[in-house]
Amino acid sequence: MKNAFVFLATGFEEIETLGTVDILRRGGIHVTMVSIMDTCEVIGTHNISVNADSLFKDVDFSLADALIIPGGIPGSNHLNDYVPLKELILQKEKEGVILAAICAGPMVLGGLGLLNGKKATCFPFFEPTMTGATPTGNGVEQDGNIITCKGPGFVFDFGLLIVRNLRGEETVNEVAAAVLAPGY
Repeated sequence: MKNAFVFLATGFEEIETLGTVDILRRGGIHVTMVSIMDTCEVIGTHNISVNADSLFKDVDFSLADALIIPGGIPGSNHLNDYVPLKELILQKEKEGVILAAICAGPMVLGGLGLLNGKKATCFPFFEPTMTGATPTGNGVEQDGNIITCKGPGFVFDFGLLIVRNLRGEETVNEVAAAVLAPGY
């Protein structure tokens, strides 16, 4: 089974986070929601409380196939400031793990220099934080092992692209048929 880890911090964007988690779980991917805070209960940017599965310090990331950074302010800022997460991302990038970020989340990858020379997208206001990237403005963009997304309006495309990378086209078609209107 493939393993994905989604990181939560106070002020995370709920649609981006929970929509992605839902799509991945429907695709048969084991998803662990990981809090970088001192508690598993994390409050989103719209005051929705979510209980993460684990605290960062308690997780074994050795079997990670994907690391996912949701947007939301100040959530993305908290993730960007959390040194253990940044160290993990750098380690897993060397292993070729999928690194996915949505909306303001690509700031974390940009700050680490992982977008240098790569096509990427994010919420337009945050394009300057994608240091070294070629912003495309597309809803979802993949360049190598890095997947970026413009924002919550593209969460299904984002989740399905991660599923495609981890489980293949057949699984993507099954999940899409279950959650999207015909003709999507």
